[in-house]
Amino acid sequence: MTATADKAAVQTVTLTIDGQEVTVPKGTLIIRAAEELGIEIPRFCDHPALEPAGACRQCLVDVASPGPDGNLRAFPKPQASCTMTVTDGMVVHTQHTSEEADRAQKGVLELLLINHPLDCPVCDKGGECPLQNQAMSHGRPESRFVDVKRVFEKPLPLSSEILLDRERCVLCQRCTRFSKQIAGDAFIDLQNRGAMQQIGTFDENVLDFDGYSPAGPAAEDESGRAFSSYYSGNTVQICPVGALTSAAYRFRSRPFDLVSSPGISEHDSSGSAIRTDHRRGKILRRLADNDPVVNEDWITDKDRFAFTWQNLSDRLERPLVRKDGELVEASWPEAIAAAAAGLKAARDGKGVGVLPGGRVTLEDAYAYAKLARVALGTNDVDARARVASAEEQAFLGSAVAGTGLGVTFADLEKAPAVLLVGFEAEDEGGVVFLRMRKSLGKQKVFTAAPFLTRGAEKLAATLLPVAPGDEAALLGGLDGDALQAISTEGAVIVVGERLAAVPGALTAAVALAERTGARLAWIPRRAGERGAVEAGTLPGLLPGGRSVTSATAAKAVAEAWGVESLPTAEGRDVAAIVAAAAAGELDALVVGGVSLSDVTGLADAIDHAGFVVSLEVRRTRIAEQADVVLPVAPPSEKAGTFVNWEGRLRSFATAIATDAMSDHRVLDILARELGVELGTGSIGQVNAELATLGAAANGERPKAPAVKASKAPKAGAVRLASWHQLIDESALQEGEPYLAGTARATVARLSKATADSIGFAEGSVTVTAGDGDGVTVPAIVTEGMVDGVVWLPTKSPGSWVAQALGVAPGAVVTVKGGA
Repeated sequence: MTATADKAAVQTVTLTIDGQEVTVPKGTLIIRAAEELGIEIPRFCDHPALEPAGACRQCLVDVASPGPDGNLRAFPKPQASCTMTVTDGMVVHTQHTSEEADRAQKGVLELLLINHPLDCPVCDKGGECPLQNQAMSHGRPESRFVDVKRVFEKPLPLSSEILLDRERCVLCQRCTRFSKQIAGDAFIDLQNRGAMQQIGTFDENVLDFDGYSPAGPAAEDESGRAFSSYYSGNTVQICPVGALTSAAYRFRSRPFDLVSSPGISEHDSSGSAIRTDHRRGKILRRLADNDPVVNEDWITDKDRFAFTWQNLSDRLERPLVRKDGELVEASWPEAIAAAAAGLKAARDGKGVGVLPGGRVTLEDAYAYAKLARVALGTNDVDARARVASAEEQAFLGSAVAGTGLGVTFADLEKAPAVLLVGFEAEDEGGVVFLRMRKSLGKQKVFTAAPFLTRGAEKLAATLLPVAPGDEAALLGGLDGDALQAISTEGAVIVVGERLAAVPGALTAAVALAERTGARLAWIPRRAGERGAVEAGTLPGLLPGGRSVTSATAAKAVAEAWGVESLPTAEGRDVAAIVAAAAAGELDALVVGGVSLSDVTGLADAIDHAGFVVSLEVRRTRIAEQADVVLPVAPPSEKAGTFVNWEGRLRSFATAIATDAMSDHRVLDILARELGVELGTGSIGQVNAELATLGAAANGERPKAPAVKASKAPKAGAVRLASWHQLIDESALQEGEPYLAGTARATVARLSKATADSIGFAEGSVTVTAGDGDGVTVPAIVTEGMVDGVVWLPTKSPGSWVAQALGVAPGAVVTVKGGA
C-alpha cells in the first residue's frame, strides 16, 4: 500500500471545540482533540500511555452530538472528555466557553481538596503538582470546608523504595492502571469503599509469588504485600499528586532547587532516555524522559534509582601511583609518565592485554581499541567482561557490527511472533519487556529456557523447555507451532549474550533465521556492548565489523589511522587474556570499568600481572591492586554516545560539569606519552574517524559462524543455568539500599525429579563446581522446569556464580540438599 493510499484509509471525524473546527482520526478522545487545538482541559487520571478510566472526573465538558435526525442533542450533564470518543459534527464546550463545565470542574476540585492535606510546602510534589496548579487555575479561590480532614498513618511502605501517603491520594488510579496494563505487576489496587476507599496492596497469598518473602508484617496486616516490580518507580513519576514518593528522594529537595539535564541510561543496552536532576554537583533523582522510539514514557527502577554509585566515598579524585608497595596520590603528569613507562616495558616484553569492560561509551571503546593496536601493538583487547567465544565474535562481525539500525523496538513490538533464546526480557532487557508486553494477546512469544519465568508468564510466552547447552539442538530441530509462528512475515528471533557459552547456538540461530525468513536481533545486557562491537574493541574485529585477519581491512584502517601497519594476528579474548596474565604470559594489563566478580580468574590475573593500569571512577578492588590508577568520569560528568541494541546512536551531553575526564581523553594523553598521536582527545575527533571508516566492505568481514553443537553430558548430571536478575548486587547498584530492598529473593530452582534425585524436599541446596565452597541458598521446586538443571541468579546476595563456582552456564555442577 502506498503512503497516499494508507493516509486515505484513515477515517477522520470533524467536530467543533470551543468554536474551533478540528479534524481528527476516528476514535480520538475529546481530550486529545482539544489538545490538537491547544485547548487545555484539566485532568488527573488521564495519561496518554494508559487506557482511559474516567476516575477523577476533573475533565468534565459539555457535549452535544447530532441525533438520528441530524439535529444537535446536548447531553443532560457534563461528560468526561478522557473517556468519550469524538463523533462527526460533535460540538464540545470546555470550561473556557461553558459555565456548566466550569462549575462542574470547580466542584470536582473542591471535593478532591476536602480531605487533601494542605502541606504543599513539605510535599515532594510541591512545585510540579498538577493538583496544585489546577487548584490555582480552575479551582475556587477559598475553601468552604471547615471540618476535620481524614487522616491515615503515613507513610505506608509499599516496598523499601516506594512509599504511599494515602491522605494525598485523589484515586486517579494511574498507579494501579500502570501496574496492571504496562508492567503486569498488579500488586496494588483500590481497597474499601466510600469515603474510606484508598489505594492499598494485595495480600501476599493472593498472588502466590514463590521465592518472595515480604520483610514487613504478616500477610493479614492491612499493608498487605510489598510492591515487587522492576518498574515501580514509574508510578511515582506519573502520580499527579504527592501520594506516591520514593524513599531515595523523599524530603531531599524541591523542583525549583534542581538543574535538569537530559541523558541516556548507562544500565542496559536499551539506551533509555532519562532526565537527571542535580543540585550543587550531586544527583538527587532521575526521571524517565519521553522518547517515543525507545522507552516511550517508562524506565526501569534500575535506570531510575541506581545512580548513587558514582558519588560514594571511594570516588577517585586524583591519580594514584604505587610507591614502595602503597598507592599514593600523584599529579596527572607523574601518573601518566608512570603508566607509560610500565606499558612501554611490557609492550617490548611479553605484551599487554586490554580489558575495557562493557560499560564504556562508543568513543571510549574506540579509544581502547586504537590504543591497543596503535600504541601497544596488540589485538589482545576485549570489551566482553563475561563469557565470550570465537563463534560469538564471528557472529558479531558478520551479522551485527556495521549493519546500522536493524530490528527496532517498533519491529519487536509489532512482530507477530518472537522467539527468545538465551535472553530473559524482564531481567536482561529493561524496556524491551515493556514494549513486547504492549502486544499482549496479539503476539506469540516463545522462550527457550529451563523454566517459565515470571516475566515470560506476563508475556503469555510458550515455554520451549531446554537445558543450558542444548539451545543449538533446539534451534536446529525447531518444529510445530513455534516454527510455523517464526516463519510468519515480520517474526523476530532474539538471541542474548548468554549464547556465547553454548557452542553452535549462534550458528543455529543464523541458520534458523535464514530458513524461516525471520529477522535476527542480538540484545546484550550492558550499555556499551554494541558500541564496543562497532568500535572494534574485540580481539578479532576492527571498527565497522572488519576482520583483523583481512589484509584489505587492516590496510584501510591503518591508512585512516595514519600508521604503516596494524597487528594482523587475531588476539586473545577476555578469558585467554586473563589466563595469560595469570600464567605470566603477559607483562601488563590495562583495565577499564570491570569488576573482579565479572570474569572468572580475574583476581588471580591481576595478582600475577607484572604491571596493571586501572581507569576507574571509584577505588575498586582492581584499583587497589593496580600499579597506576587513572580516575575517569562517570556518565553524568561526561558527554558521549551509547549504541543501543537496535544499533541506534544514543548521544548525551554532560549533565554535571567537573574536571573529570572521559576514558577516551585520558587514553589520548597516555598514548601521547607513549609516543603516539591517538587522536581521541575529543568526541568530534572520534566520530569523524568512525564516519570516515564506515562499515566493512565486501570480503572484509569475518566469515559467518559455523560451529557444531556440543554433546550433552552423561545422564544423571546436573547442569547450571544462570542469568543476572535486573536488580542484584552489580557494581552500578552499590550505595542504593532502598532499591536493593526491592530485589527478588535469592533462590535456587530445580524440578521435582531433580530434587528427588538429590533427596531435597525443602530448605537450602549447595551448588559446587570443583574444590570451592560453592553457593548455598534457599531452593524451591519449580513446576514445569527441565530435569537435570539447577538455576541460580548470577550475582544476587549469596549467589555470585562466576566468583564462587568459576564455571559458565551449561557446566556440570554438583547439587546437594541442605537444611
